[in-house]
Amino acid sequence: MDKMKFLLLALIIAIGAPLAAVKAAAIDESAPDFVLKSHTGSNLRLSELRGQVVMINFWASWCGPCRQEMPLLESLHKRYRKLGFTLLGVNVEEDTRAAKAFLKDTPVSFPILYDTENNVSRMYKVAGMPSTVVLDRDGKLRFRHTGYVPGDEAEYSKVIRALMKK
Repeated sequence: MDKMKFLLLALIIAIGAPLAAVKAAAIDESAPDFVLKSHTGSNLRLSELRGQVVMINFWASWCGPCRQEMPLLESLHKRYRKLGFTLLGVNVEEDTRAAKAFLKDTPVSFPILYDTENNVSRMYKVAGMPSTVVLDRDGKLRFRHTGYVPGDEAEYSKVIRALMKK
């Protein structure tokens, strides 16, 4: 393991240790509200999206599975956005430059938010990248998933469709 990967792993562990003490919303509990700055420079408040099914995907530019998943998330967003679905990409990096560079090469039409201090990541008890949660129209957490392997998007689609019917 080269030195950079070791340091990155140590950083992830150091950040993750305090997360164990943070109470995250459990399935069927109301999702914690937050306000984050978007890639367009405006602030977005989660509670303003009540009435829609909302997927929140926590990601980082250095995360290979996150990079692989991003175009598939874009497809989900395009497929369901006119039916009452919103997808939010929450970048967890302290420095946003790498994320912005990645998004130039892999543009998406859904909002990208920047959690540079990891406050929202802690509220949602994000323990790995990527991490995805889905909220129902009432703002309750209904689905949580960590990681990405090809095929996960089919499960996401199934969850989204089920929540949109309610």
